[in-house]
Amino acid sequence: MENLIDYSQLWLLLNVAIAMALGALLGLEREYADKPAGLRTHMIVAGAAALLVSLGEPLIAHFDVTTSGSTIRTDPIRIIEAIITGVSFLGAGTIIYRQSRGIVEGLTTAAALLLSAGVGICVGLEQFTLGIGVTLLSLLTLRGVGLISEGINRHSHQEAEELEDEPADHPSVRSRPR
Repeated sequence: MENLIDYSQLWLLLNVAIAMALGALLGLEREYADKPAGLRTHMIVAGAAALLVSLGEPLIAHFDVTTSGSTIRTDPIRIIEAIITGVSFLGAGTIIYRQSRGIVEGLTTAAALLLSAGVGICVGLEQFTLGIGVTLLSLLTLRGVGLISEGINRHSHQEAEELEDEPADHPSVRSRPR
């Protein structure tokens, strides 16, 4: 009981906190867009990913077993596989097919959850510049490209409405393939 504070664990805790802060930025954008997986979900996913990656090294050290002169090896990639599997499960829950309108919703949120996990993995591996850069690129994509996409959708909906309003014998209606 001589050393109650393990500074290496505090460092890992800081990694998780950084990942959660970066996940929060992505989650805020999703929250602002009124999506099902928002602020808390993205924070928890990024934090969980960073935690699981950060635990890789202590886990290997803890279970480092030598038997008959050979060391049992572990595969750290399995940690990332577990993260991806868990996040994919969450992402699948956000995807909804609305048959009445013929649209699929939630794909971007599912993808943002996966990317948020990737940010957490970056932080867990102490790749802070990469994690921050990916967060910024993600925000640019979600918000900036989202605005462009909304403009395109609005324009195509206006064209569809105009087409519906024209009489069937109007030249522009007859010349358009259906």
